[in-house]
Amino acid sequence: MRNYLASFGTRETMGQFIRMAVIGVFNTVTYFALFNLFRFAVGWTTFWSVTGAFAIATGCSYVLNRRWTFRLGRNTGSWGESGSFYVVNALSWAATVAVVKGAEILWPDIGPLGLNLANLVATGVVLLPKFAAYRDLVFHRSLRGVDPEEQIASGEN
Repeated sequence: MRNYLASFGTRETMGQFIRMAVIGVFNTVTYFALFNLFRFAVGWTTFWSVTGAFAIATGCSYVLNRRWTFRLGRNTGSWGESGSFYVVNALSWAATVAVVKGAEILWPDIGPLGLNLANLVATGVVLLPKFAAYRDLVFHRSLRGVDPEEQIASGEN
């Protein structure tokens, strides 16, 4: 466990986190633009606005994170990898819908600024768990730089 937690402090992981954050900013801007377009210009419900914007941003996120954050080359990845990515993002989507819809229920007159603030809060809530899931479960990059003998000795693989 100690090695796993220490792996978040490596230069490699910090680089991955920074690259994911840059992609995250791009995808967040894309998501917010699409959410506002769908919700306020097209007139979709909050649920469908979040869902549509999330689906488009998630596709972009997968490609960019696979290629740039985790440097996995030009191949397209496996079904398991992309499936895991979408499962992680489905959980993130559910948390986002819950936060945004919850804000809408708690404050019925919340308006566009409030809904966007609720989206921002949801983005912050899921950031670190999503990074850990991408790194460890989807792209399998958690302990790449750790000595294998040390992993075996500590019981971690």
